[in-house]
Amino acid sequence: MEKELRIAVLIDADNVSEKYVRVVFDEVLNHGTATYKRIYGDWTKPQFAKWKDVLLNYSISPIQQYGYTQGKNSTDSALIIDAMDILYSGNVDGFCIVSSDSDFTRLASRLREAGKYVLGMGEKKTPQPFIAACEKFKYLEVLLKDYTPESIDDKGVKANKNDLTEMITSIIKENSDDDGWSFMGEIGNYISKRMPEFDTRNYGYQKLTPLISSMKIFEIQSRKTPNPNITHKYVRIKE
Repeated sequence: MEKELRIAVLIDADNVSEKYVRVVFDEVLNHGTATYKRIYGDWTKPQFAKWKDVLLNYSISPIQQYGYTQGKNSTDSALIIDAMDILYSGNVDGFCIVSSDSDFTRLASRLREAGKYVLGMGEKKTPQPFIAACEKFKYLEVLLKDYTPESIDDKGVKANKNDLTEMITSIIKENSDDDGWSFMGEIGNYISKRMPEFDTRNYGYQKLTPLISSMKIFEIQSRKTPNPNITHKYVRIKE
């Protein structure tokens, strides 16, 4: 049985709304178990009062960080210091950094250099360097709303789909067998490595198979395995 990852969840309250907390922890469960659950901010500020019930319901430890100097983000520093302390404790396999702030780019890179899994979550305004520094990145707006293809702006989806179609075409050409077939699972892995923010839900689909099926230039084949309950999917470019 594959070992379940122990993940430290560190939330930047200055850059994340309390409305996302439920989906953050639901998503973390898809990757492992949340062991550390900490959130950073100046809890003396009135705007953070709405967090109280959320912190209690999810057993999140609030870390108080006063803004000692105007214009400086001490919350970022506190989160980074804690992350390094947790790293050296050796008690976790990965980190989930929840923020839309590019200041955590170097932290994500350093944690990955140490061999830790890094899952980032933030809003769509998150700068690309932070996204690229994470092994996987999830958009909070997408997690919050169960998108359907009709509920997303068509123009935006088509632009993204065109880029994704080109990427999948390239992956298949590079990794297919003599008949042009490429294993669906490998395609998903290669996409994630090239694009950390990849999530089928960004395109309006729950799974990779229906997303690729919607791209009319590919054909999908199901193959039986020794286990009657399991089939493998293969994809190739239509001739």
